[in-house]
Amino acid sequence: MFTGIVEAVAEIVAIEPQGPGARLVVAAPEIAREAHLGDSIAVNGCCLTVVDCAGGRVAFEAVRETLDRTALGALRPGSRVNLERALRADGRLDGHIVQGHVDETGRVKELRREAHDTRLSIATSARFTDWLIEKGSVAVDGVALTVVGLSREGFDVALIPHTLAVTNLAGLAPGQPVNLEADVLGKYVRSYLERVSATA
Repeated sequence: MFTGIVEAVAEIVAIEPQGPGARLVVAAPEIAREAHLGDSIAVNGCCLTVVDCAGGRVAFEAVRETLDRTALGALRPGSRVNLERALRADGRLDGHIVQGHVDETGRVKELRREAHDTRLSIATSARFTDWLIEKGSVAVDGVALTVVGLSREGFDVALIPHTLAVTNLAGLAPGQPVNLEADVLGKYVRSYLERVSATA
């Protein structure tokens, strides 16, 4: 489990094909110092397993399913990714509950800056927006954010200067794919209510 509070922004230094999947290597000295083989780390919001850790670099393997169903397949050497280690049982839940299971990939519509206010607009499906509520939680590339605008075609979030400074969201461009995860509590509630209404 994760919180959506990014610990580091790291650069992809290599993407090595492995059959239908790929091995991703990131330069992340601050994460590598404490990472161990088998650890779970969210890479742009997608939970991956550490398969190698040496020399300030951390390596992960992504199967074809992961590359097809997330925005990780669009990464290239030089891409910057958000990293977060799994939450410890005695840790503080500063963001919201994030599983690292990407629900959908959205597309950036606009990143609009006005003085100290920055609004990020994401295009997504009606299926995904059905899981959202205004002032509710959503993870975009692994960053815990609050929904400030909502429609059937997508949603908006407001980014504070700190978020822009410590994540990769400041570099987003229109049309770019992003990993999205809705609040897991909202998904369970909606699924339960749909089952109840279907049997009523």
